[in-house]
Amino acid sequence: MPHIVLMSIVTELLELLELETLEVNIYRGKNRDLGTGRVFGGQVFAQALVAARRTVDDAREAHSVHGYFLRPGDLKAPIVYFVDRPRDGGTFTSRRVTAIQHGEAIFHLSASFHIEEPGLDHQVPMPEVQDPDSIKPELEQVRENAAVLPPELRTVLTQDRPIDFRSPQSHLPGGPSAGESQRYVWFRVIDRLPDDPIVHQAIMAYASDYGFLPTALFTHGVRYGDPRLFLASLDHTLWMHRPFRADEWLLYVMDSPTAFGARGFVRGQIFTRSGQLVASVAQEGLLRLKEPKLP
Repeated sequence: MPHIVLMSIVTELLELLELETLEVNIYRGKNRDLGTGRVFGGQVFAQALVAARRTVDDAREAHSVHGYFLRPGDLKAPIVYFVDRPRDGGTFTSRRVTAIQHGEAIFHLSASFHIEEPGLDHQVPMPEVQDPDSIKPELEQVRENAAVLPPELRTVLTQDRPIDFRSPQSHLPGGPSAGESQRYVWFRVIDRLPDDPIVHQAIMAYASDYGFLPTALFTHGVRYGDPRLFLASLDHTLWMHRPFRADEWLLYVMDSPTAFGARGFVRGQIFTRSGQLVASVAQEGLLRLKEPKLP
């Protein structure tokens, strides 16, 4: 029975990424509520990547994906994705995607796809981090501390998840201790996935936005969920360097080199368990911290 439950959760994630074709270059996607009251940015990013890949006929995989968040997404309305085809070259293909809700653009994406070809090969080493098998899953930590969660979010935040996140640093109530500048998170889908590379790339796109921007808060000792805080992603960029599987452990190494002018910048590297650097990530987001009103 537990295996059936896990399969259904993973199936829901795959269905979230399996867009409905409305017309040539036009697709529609559903939403999943993660408890924030708006569409999760990683969902829109991943669905737009899937829409772009649907229009690429050759055996080319995404290597560079850039997205801009324009408006908050409405959980109650489907998202329609319009794909533009600027170029189909000999080795590279480029696509632009606009996500629409209620007649307005909520997200723009540019993606580049490349054929497989040989070339130079080097990378930085993976940092030494505690093995995921010795770390308690984030979901277990959340459930053990459910009493401190807002009652209206308790059911959503403690529900079963298709992706297992594990960090050697505390996730509660919002991340590492004050002053820590780096964050380490292992993640993988909890059941076996199809072999199609776009499935794994889309899930990486989805997971790469999970808890990423709050990394900019840790240096200042500000926790995600602080009532003074307004947090919103402005853009998100993902470069995929090497093949990988999202159903095998991946280490997400995150840091924030700067924050200024109500904006924070975060960057990340994603490694396989064996130490291969498979992706790099960068994001800028809005970080507004309101001062408490005097009595």
